[in-house]
Amino acid sequence: MQKELAQIFQEQTRAMHGVMVSVTRAKVSPDLSICTAYLSVFPSERGEEIIQNVNTNMKTIRYELGTRIRNQVRIIPELRFFIDDSLDYIDHIDELLKK
Repeated sequence: MQKELAQIFQEQTRAMHGVMVSVTRAKVSPDLSICTAYLSVFPSERGEEIIQNVNTNMKTIRYELGTRIRNQVRIIPELRFFIDDSLDYIDHIDELLKK
């Protein structure tokens, strides 16, 4: 699921120069009905804008995912996207340790 979502985002963000979106984690519920994906956005200042764009295009992304994994799963999971800010948190901790 993570690999397929990463490929979808890679294809869609090629047109947006200077922005890179990667899927850091994808958790799927036990009944495979919900997939929670964490996105890492570079530059991080555009994170909220990217998440809003992803949420408005949720149906298109789910359809694209469905065409890729339709032979592997019975139901295409509902998608939920969140910002993965762990890299920003690590940078913040490094800054504090340097002081």
